[in-house]
Amino acid sequence: MNMRETTSAAPDAAAEVGAALGRLVAHLTATGWDDLPEAVRKRAALVMADDLAAMVAARDEPEVVALHDGVAKAAGRAEATVFNGRGMRLDRYSAALANGCAGDWAELDEGYRRVICHAGLYCLPALLAEGEAEGHATRDMLRALVLGYEVAARVARCFTFPNLVLHPHGSLAAVGAAAAVAFLRRVPADHAVAAISSAATMVLPGPYTHPIEGSLVRNVWPGVAAQTGLRAVDWAGIGIEGLPTALHDVYADAFGATPDPSELDGALGDGWAISDGYHKVFACCQYGHATIEATLKLLERTPQERIRSIRLDTHYKARVMHNPDPPTTIGAKFSIQHIAATAAVHGSGGAEAFSAASLSHPRVAELRQKVQIAAWEPVPDWPNDRPTRVTWELDDGGTVSEEVLSARGGPDLPFTAGEIRAKAQGIVAAPYPAMPAALDALLALDGEVLAEGWGRAVAAMTA
Repeated sequence: MNMRETTSAAPDAAAEVGAALGRLVAHLTATGWDDLPEAVRKRAALVMADDLAAMVAARDEPEVVALHDGVAKAAGRAEATVFNGRGMRLDRYSAALANGCAGDWAELDEGYRRVICHAGLYCLPALLAEGEAEGHATRDMLRALVLGYEVAARVARCFTFPNLVLHPHGSLAAVGAAAAVAFLRRVPADHAVAAISSAATMVLPGPYTHPIEGSLVRNVWPGVAAQTGLRAVDWAGIGIEGLPTALHDVYADAFGATPDPSELDGALGDGWAISDGYHKVFACCQYGHATIEATLKLLERTPQERIRSIRLDTHYKARVMHNPDPPTTIGAKFSIQHIAATAAVHGSGGAEAFSAASLSHPRVAELRQKVQIAAWEPVPDWPNDRPTRVTWELDDGGTVSEEVLSARGGPDLPFTAGEIRAKAQGIVAAPYPAMPAALDALLALDGEVLAEGWGRAVAAMTA
């Protein structure tokens, strides 16, 4: 008996997925910068600027400092920059690892709103390292970002899970990195398919429970994947490659997802996944952003000192983040109790609200124990599928309540480009005084900047 017949309920499904991946990659390989709509090009620049700033934002985290120093000890010839404000340059694989680990640490990176996926983060650490090492033009970097993003997002849409079991930073990032690097190097379509298929077999089955319970290992998954994606493209060129059925073999057969091959190659050219991304100004998991927005509305008329208890009526993904005693900063960013309490006490959802100091803040710790969680039923359709109602019981027994159906930042309620520009520039200005002006030129799609080699651009912005 054929092995696939014993392991797959639908023997033809794997072949369908493989064929669909081939059609997707062939279409994207033939897509040039000039084929992309102007709005998509601008989105790519915005994603690059936002995620680059997210990497810089983690530069002073003690674990990040130690991780970067440790990686540097064993690194090879300097080829690419580590964006930590310390002038560190490493070989491309080590730089991709270091920047990828920093990219999600502050929880300020961009994400894909339609499914659980941070496609920009999965592509950029490897792209930044490869682009600088080989002197690729900034225009080619942005093109590869759009195309790699498309692959990562479509793979995420193709394979759906009934529950939050796997964190996408582990299960998807290597695929995005391999796709983006393949498109940057402009390898033939069959080489790109082989690299993506290889990367799919080398993904990390990172449990979603880990960030909720405070495990900092979750933050390194994109870095490990960036390095893996680079190697997958290298190795596919010498005949070390995955089977065309690898996506199905891993995500459906091994991980138990339900596949829909049409998500890989359906409606090619009708739209771009990067247009459905979201940006963040709150330094925590996006599932808690509606809670913060509702809390800030309540603070406009009621001081937090009057809160006796908090009730959250919210969606499933937020309810999963149940941990009233987060032990680490990543645990705080994935604790719905901490999100509700710290937003009330600090009056914001910024870095201070999720710092190490916030974990032991007396009032925050008190309120975390007084958060009750209930289901919002029925949950509305997308884009209002992540709603939250925050109700405060007050010291006089009265209640006040606010609800938010969809937090700002997604394609339905986007931040302006100016708001994200200000966020990014506010992060990078201190360690890199020349970077704000460089990001302005990037966001304006300045012709000279687009034609310039990425290595020269990085040297100027980090001088």
